Amino acid sequence: MKQLFYFILLFAGFSSIHSCKDLTDEDGNPLIDMHNNPGLTGPRALYREITDADTIAEYHYNGLLLSRVLTKGASVTDVQFSGNNLSNVNFNGFVDSDNDGTLDVDSTSYTQMFTYGNNGRLTTISEKRTVYDRTPGVPPGTPPGPWTVLRKTKTIYDLVYSPTTSKLAKITMRTGEDANPFDYTNYSETTYEYLGDNVSKVVRQYGPMAGGVFGAPTAKLGYDYSNFDNQISGYTLLPFAYKISVILSTEINDRRSLILSPNSPKRMAITDLTTPIPVPAIFSTDYHYDPQTYVTKGFGINYVYKPL
Repeated sequence: MKQLFYFILLFAGFSSIHSCKDLTDEDGNPLIDMHNNPGLTGPRALYREITDADTIAEYHYNGLLLSRVLTKGASVTDVQFSGNNLSNVNFNGFVDSDNDGTLDVDSTSYTQMFTYGNNGRLTTISEKRTVYDRTPGVPPGTPPGPWTVLRKTKTIYDLVYSPTTSKLAKITMRTGEDANPFDYTNYSETTYEYLGDNVSKVVRQYGPMAGGVFGAPTAKLGYDYSNFDNQISGYTLLPFAYKISVILSTEINDRRSLILSPNSPKRMAITDLTTPIPVPAIFSTDYHYDPQTYVTKGFGINYVYKPL
């Protein structure tokens, strides 16, 4: 329930934000803004997600391929491809592991390796993660101590697709402390339902495991998306594998599953499904669009594009 409370605070903050700035890209070129702008024509890329308070993400490209993402806390995600397939993601920075809207004090680094099946679909992600902490400084004369390893984990994610629709149906996570001998000690199972091509329902349950056997779930959260528009989500411009990486960047980031949809939901509900009488926390928004029908604003986030 504590996690759900954090979600409520986070989305309440987003929903109260209004922005719009005229921006340029890293080369000084003008970008589409959220005023009366005729918009971009031709190929485009998602460049920034911003609020008045901060830049949530800034996307950089090598030609047509995503290469680096800058996020809050001076965090950097480097993305590498093998051909047209995303092959690995390297993150160094800070995450919001409890989704309370504040970055963790501890620093996090992780590497994710992506494996594809014979049909070209992403099937497995293997991750090694290290979390660092340090003693805080004491003003005015004592600086923070050096970063030291707090914990290391190894995680595997298995993706399953529907045999009838070929859409993502399930992600199973197995994770454990990176120790010798190593064993997976916790799991999660995430299922996906769809309305047309859009993700309409996500349920993720968590529990312990031992000897390769899943125990009874100890937590279960549900995410419902509805009232989809018929315009174009800016997230359609990002690689599918990268979007999965974003969702898996923390263990309770499934609220971001809306980025898997080609359209945008105007209503979202988050529910703690372990309570005797589950009561959803409901969030809603109206979207703004550019003349080419790409979303420029929703849930307090502004989307900025650049030409390719």
